Amino acid sequence: MIHNILQYGVAGVALLCLVGGWLVRARRGALWWAGAAAAVAAISEHYRVFWPTAVFGLMVLWALFAALPWLTNAWRLKTGLALFLALVGGFSLYPTLHDEVLCSAKRGGALRASCPQVIAALGPEERTRVEEEAKRGELGFGRYLLANIPFRMVRGLDLKGGLRLVYTVDVDEAIKDKRDRYYDDLRAALTRAFGFAKAEEQPTVAQMQKLAGKLELRKPRAQADTIVATFAPGCKAENKDGKACPDVIDEEFMRPFQWEMTLRRSVDRREGVFRVRNEVASQIRERAVGQARQTIQRRIDGLGLKDAALSVRDEDVIVEIPGENERMFQEIRDIISQTARLEFKMLDDDVDFFEKLATQTAGTDLPKGLSFAIENAPVGPGMTKPNHFGRLMRLEGEDIESALKRFKKWAGELDVGQDHEIGFGKIIEFDEKTEKFVEAGWRTYYLWGKAEITGDLVRDAQAVPDQSDRGLGGWHVLMDMTALGGEIFERITGANVKRRFAIILDGKVESAPVIQTKIGGGRAQITMGAGSIQQQLEDSRKLELVLRSGALPAPISPSNEQRIGASLGDDSIRQGLLAAGVGGLLVIAIMLLWYRRAGLIATFGVLFNLGLQLAVMSMFSASMTLPGICGLALTIGMAVDANVLINERIKEELREGKPARSAVAIGYEKAFTAILDGNLTTLIVALVLAQYGTGPIKGFAITLFIGVLANLYTGVTATRLLFEFWVRGRRDIKLSIGAV
Repeated sequence: MIHNILQYGVAGVALLCLVGGWLVRARRGALWWAGAAAAVAAISEHYRVFWPTAVFGLMVLWALFAALPWLTNAWRLKTGLALFLALVGGFSLYPTLHDEVLCSAKRGGALRASCPQVIAALGPEERTRVEEEAKRGELGFGRYLLANIPFRMVRGLDLKGGLRLVYTVDVDEAIKDKRDRYYDDLRAALTRAFGFAKAEEQPTVAQMQKLAGKLELRKPRAQADTIVATFAPGCKAENKDGKACPDVIDEEFMRPFQWEMTLRRSVDRREGVFRVRNEVASQIRERAVGQARQTIQRRIDGLGLKDAALSVRDEDVIVEIPGENERMFQEIRDIISQTARLEFKMLDDDVDFFEKLATQTAGTDLPKGLSFAIENAPVGPGMTKPNHFGRLMRLEGEDIESALKRFKKWAGELDVGQDHEIGFGKIIEFDEKTEKFVEAGWRTYYLWGKAEITGDLVRDAQAVPDQSDRGLGGWHVLMDMTALGGEIFERITGANVKRRFAIILDGKVESAPVIQTKIGGGRAQITMGAGSIQQQLEDSRKLELVLRSGALPAPISPSNEQRIGASLGDDSIRQGLLAAGVGGLLVIAIMLLWYRRAGLIATFGVLFNLGLQLAVMSMFSASMTLPGICGLALTIGMAVDANVLINERIKEELREGKPARSAVAIGYEKAFTAILDGNLTTLIVALVLAQYGTGPIKGFAITLFIGVLANLYTGVTATRLLFEFWVRGRRDIKLSIGAV
């Protein structure tokens, strides 16, 4: 209903204005401006694009005001701009006033149907239907605004409370990752030391496998910072430099590793234990916690939650989010807890690892739901090989993550070797009863342990719809790699054509595509599975956000969660609001008593200033805290101060016998430099506080910064428009500005 009224009504206004501009020559520019703005607004509403409709629709009013036969053209343009800003601010502030004021008032014992609490209580399908109807304007103008204006200003933690989440960073996993990199470096160095690879080249997998006849390199599971090298009993032959096997690991060999690892040798020198140095491990722990905080901060900022508070305590990252929207809280939990550790690993399809297991376990007890299947795995151009893999289907009433834990527990007892690992990917099946794709279980992949490419080589990520000829309408995430990542990706894909390359996110195989040809340009994509289009869209946007914000340096786990109430208490909140309100009213009352009608203009400027501040804060979805209220009270005083300077300057000109019109003009011009000086110094202080302050101090600084900018406009420009309307064309008018 509202959609049709707006579309055809604004289109009619556009036609009338264009015709009127052609007929009324003196107002042609303003009327044609109004007609063009109305036409753009009508087109925008036809395509249901809200903000162009709102902005250009309000611009029609600005242009029509400029066409009125009042005072000068410049005055009408400036006054029209002030009205335009006031209306835009009113639209922006309406959702906040609705949620905070109107929804607090009960009507007939129940909250209004347009309140967030009522909408959130609806079922998913009903909620989606209502929201879509509201966006189309079928449920009234108020709901149309609420559905199309997403931002709100909310009360902060000190005024309203919210959610407190505590995440513990698994720093041992970060040390283990560092140990694994040392393991790869040691393997490569030993391969070169024994002459299996040239000194200047990166050893291949086949070359490193030749080390098995010389020594065994192990990564003990129980020790995250340790690597053990044990020489084989038959390793007696000298290497290319004439050294006996135990002497290969000498001082020269250890030189690249000596600052980060220690080496302890056995008595017979046949075994060496490499361990990450304590100071290096401490640095890794501190860096992991710091990077986790920065990554979580970027993800929260990406969600638009600029007012969430983050802090670090030992190995914990504490997140505090103001508000009470449970749907928003759940989205925050999902985004924060996703590690986003991206790895690309090759499948070792040349080895049928599960063949022996499938034969030996036939007829024996297996975990419930576990079975083995065979697939033709590509092992090169024109070649395939039958390979077994494990399948574990989730049991009735069992969630998908619990099934994965059972699967991993069983697979953890298998001996896969130091160079390999077992990957797990979801099995998606179509449920004919619900006619939806469901997560039915998990399957295995036999992978090389070394990650060829990791997430730190990804420069950017973007969720894009499927544009292939299949026309399935799905979604995937397109990744752009760094120059180094693109070079490695091109080399790996070129050397493994017609082999499978696993894309692993947070330890789960998202897909294992077959490399069809060498891929240059450093671009790759992650498909979102076979779920519904809406689910693929949500998953792809979440993945885009976490990849852009960066992977967490180590997994994090929620260790504590609690709802927190307003930290200041109701009494403190009421007293703070009362103090700010009484202070503002006293200032306004004194202005009215001292400056009379000029004080009324100053009061208008103060209220306009306050409205603009609140509107800007709403646009940025800021949270209002008690320090922010203090900032508002302070800017009210500064706005009044600007008008005191102007009124006193006008009084001085009136004492010298200047007419009212000249006194107003000179008063504003002479007071401007003092006003600008005072506001600029305050702006500098606000910027410094916002840059280096945290929590309440930063909230106060941001509120003060916005208020000073608004004050420069309302105190100098908006109030002058009212003075000019008062004195224009009246030479002998007596200004009501108090005692002269």
